[in-house]
Amino acid sequence: MKTSLILPALLACSITYSSSFAQEEKPPTQAPPAKENKTQKAPASSTSAEEQKAAMEKAWGEFMTPGPIHKMMASYNGEWTEEITMWMDPGAPPTVNTGSCMNVMVLEGRYQVSVHTSTFNGMPFEGRGLWGYNNATKKFESTWIDNMGTGIMYMEGTWNETTRVITFKGKSVDPMTGKTTLMRELYKLIDDNNQSIEMYETKNGKESKVMAIKLTRKA
Repeated sequence: MKTSLILPALLACSITYSSSFAQEEKPPTQAPPAKENKTQKAPASSTSAEEQKAAMEKAWGEFMTPGPIHKMMASYNGEWTEEITMWMDPGAPPTVNTGSCMNVMVLEGRYQVSVHTSTFNGMPFEGRGLWGYNNATKKFESTWIDNMGTGIMYMEGTWNETTRVITFKGKSVDPMTGKTTLMRELYKLIDDNNQSIEMYETKNGKESKVMAIKLTRKA
């Protein structure tokens, strides 16, 4: 092929391609103007950050400050002797034993720790109770652990100022069945030197007394 025929052909292709590209590359269509948002903004909260902070500090201050009931608990600090009566079987005679208890307030008078020592079936027994009064819920709360098990019993109680009795309710576990057992405890603050505890459990829908303790402040 001669050079004189190639050049006109290349020019024709170049002109055709340029014209086609120019037709396809159109300027982008301008987007319509955004409509004005006439939605009104929600009004600002009437409670300022300073007011919220003050309310939070007030609530936590009341929650953490020991009150008259905590002072009452502290009045039972010290060493106590115990006479312990236990009913292992509702139809059998109870067993009676003696023990001792030491009460100490901890964490700047917010809770009381009780350490109980005695013997059970000829073996040394030790139990530890922790209890306090929750300013927020207006209830007593207690936990119990001892060396005769590996569980933690939790109970909540309400105070009757007239009878001076705290009624605790909670749950334990029966190691024979693995089932939950409902527990009820009556903790009576008789006077400055005498207290009593009665413990009940519910099995098969029937409640029975399982333990009674008479506490006397040691001179």
